Amino acid sequence: MLSIYKDTAGGNFLEKSFLPDGSRKKPGGKPRDCFPRPGLHNAPRSAHRMLTLLKIRNLALVDELAWELGSGLISVTGETGAGKSVIVGALKLVLGERAEKNLIRTGEDACSVEAVFELKDAREINAILADGGLNPCDDTQLIIRRVIGQSVNRQFINDSPVTLNLLKRLGEHLVDLHGPHDHQSLLSTERQLAMLDAYAGADAAVSTYRDAYRAWRTKATELEEIRHAENASEQELDLLRYQLQEIDSANLKPEDEHVLEDRWRRASNASRLVEAAAAALNALNGEDGILQRLGEVQRLVRELEKLDPSIRERTASLETACLELQDLERNLDDYAGELDIDPAEAASLEERVNLIESLKRKYGPSLADVLARRDAAAARLDTIENRTERLAALAAELSACRAALDAGGKSLGTLRKKAAPKLAKEISSQLKDLGFKQSSFEAPLKSLTEPGPQGLEAIEFQFGPNPGEPLLPLRQIASSGEISRVMLAVKSALADQDATPLMVFDEIDANVGGEVARAVGRKMAALGTRHQVVAITHFPQVAATATHHFVVEKEVSGGRTRSRLFPVSGETRIQELVRMLGGGGEQARAMAASLLSPID
Repeated sequence: MLSIYKDTAGGNFLEKSFLPDGSRKKPGGKPRDCFPRPGLHNAPRSAHRMLTLLKIRNLALVDELAWELGSGLISVTGETGAGKSVIVGALKLVLGERAEKNLIRTGEDACSVEAVFELKDAREINAILADGGLNPCDDTQLIIRRVIGQSVNRQFINDSPVTLNLLKRLGEHLVDLHGPHDHQSLLSTERQLAMLDAYAGADAAVSTYRDAYRAWRTKATELEEIRHAENASEQELDLLRYQLQEIDSANLKPEDEHVLEDRWRRASNASRLVEAAAAALNALNGEDGILQRLGEVQRLVRELEKLDPSIRERTASLETACLELQDLERNLDDYAGELDIDPAEAASLEERVNLIESLKRKYGPSLADVLARRDAAAARLDTIENRTERLAALAAELSACRAALDAGGKSLGTLRKKAAPKLAKEISSQLKDLGFKQSSFEAPLKSLTEPGPQGLEAIEFQFGPNPGEPLLPLRQIASSGEISRVMLAVKSALADQDATPLMVFDEIDANVGGEVARAVGRKMAALGTRHQVVAITHFPQVAATATHHFVVEKEVSGGRTRSRLFPVSGETRIQELVRMLGGGGEQARAMAASLLSPID
C-alpha cells in the first residue's frame, strides 16, 4: 500500500491513490498550494494545462508513489543517487520515450507511470485525439498511463490503448523537458525560426505562406509531369489510343455486368427452363393434377362441415392452400411465356458477356477497374496530345501561385525583420540577468535564393559570451552550462508566446554557482508565473526560489532500498538547504534562511 508522509507542519502529502484491486481511482479535487512563498513573486497565473498528479509504481527504486503538484515553480532536491532521475524518467515515459525492461524494479513483473493533466482549454488536445481515432476529453482531465512489462508494453490515453507515436505527438503539447544535454530543439534553425514567428505574433502570416507554398509546389510538380510527357514514345501513344478505342467501342455501363450475366444465364438455359416450367404446370393442372385432386378434397371437406360445423376451424387452411396454388399456377404460366427467347438474342447476349469478360481479363478484374483504366488512358492521352495548351495554362497558374507565394513571404518577412532585433535584445537582457554581463546575442535573418517551406529567409541564433570574440552559432557552443543558460534566457523571452504548460529543467544549472545560480532560480520562478515549472537541482539558490519544495531520499526497509518523495517547509526546508550548502552550524542556517527571505 502507498505510504502517507507528513511534513513538519503535520500536513498530509500523499493519499492512497489505488483501490485494493490495484486499479486507479481519480484524484479528488485540486492539489493545494502547500508552501506559499511570500514576497518572491506574485501568485502564479493559471496555465491552460497543468500536471496535477504523477503516479509511479515499481520503477527503478520507487515501489509506489503518488505526487500531487501545484502551480508555479516546484523544486526537487536530494542526494546524488537518491532517485531524482526517476521523476525525469517517468515523465519521459509519459512523453512516449521507448522503455527498457531494466527500468522495472527488481522482483516485479511490470512497472507503470500515470500522469493526470488538468485542461482548461482542451481544443488542441482533442484535435490530436480525434486525429488518432480517440474520443475527445469529456471533462477537464487527461490521463496518460504507461505499463512496461517483461514481454509486453502498453500505453493508454483516458483508458484507451494508443500508439507510441500518438503519445509523442500529445507529449509535445504538454511537457517541455530540458536536461544538461537536451537542447536539440534550441539548436535547430527551423525551431529558431518558429520561435521568432511566435515572438512576432506571425501565426496568420505563417499559415498564409504555408498554404501558398503548398499550392506553388503542387502546381510546379504538375507542370514538371506534363513536361516529361513530351518524351512519350509513338508506341505509348498507339497503345493509349488502342486501349481507349477498345473500351469505348464496348459502350460499357457500370450496371451491365450483373444484368447481362442474368439475362444470358436465362437465355442459355431457356430450353431447360421451359421444360421444367411446363412439367410443373402439368403437375398442378394436368389430368389428375394437384389442383384437380384438391378440388375433390374440397368437396369432401364441405360434406364434413355440413355434418359437423365444428370442424371448420381445422379445415380453414385448405381454402388458403387452394388459392396459393392457383396463384402459383398463374405465375408459372406467365414465366413460361416469357421464356420464349429468340436464339439470335441469346447469341448476342453470349457475345456481349464474352466481350466484357475479355476486357476484365485485360484491364480488370472488375468492370469498374476497366472503366477506371479507360479514364486514365484518356487523361494521359489528353495530356500528351494537348500538352502545348496545357503547358501554357499551367505556366500561367504557376506564375499566379508564385506571385501569391512571394506576397505571403514578403508579408511574413516584414514581421520577422521587425521582430528579430527586438527578440535578440530581449534575450540579451535575459542573458545579462543570468551572469553574461558582457555577452552578445543576435538573430540575423538570411535571404534564401529560392522559397523554402518556412519562408523566404532562414535564421541562426548567434551568441558571443565574451567581448572581443566573434559570435558563433549556438550549435558551436561547447559549454553545457552556457547553452543551458542561453536556453533559459530564450524560454524567458518567449514565456508569453510558449504554449507548453509544463517545463521541466533537469539540473540545467550544472556548472554555475553563487549569484549566477540564484539568478537562474529567479528566472525559473519568473517562468513559474506563466507556466508550471519543475526544477531538479543541486543548488540551494535555485531550490529556495521555488513555490513548492520536495526532497527525494533513499531508505532501506525489510532489506530493500526504495526512494521516497516528500515535501518540506519551514524548519525542514531550511535544514534541506543547509545540507545543500554543504555544512552545518548557525552560519549555514542563517544563509539558508536568507535564501528564503522575500526579495524586494
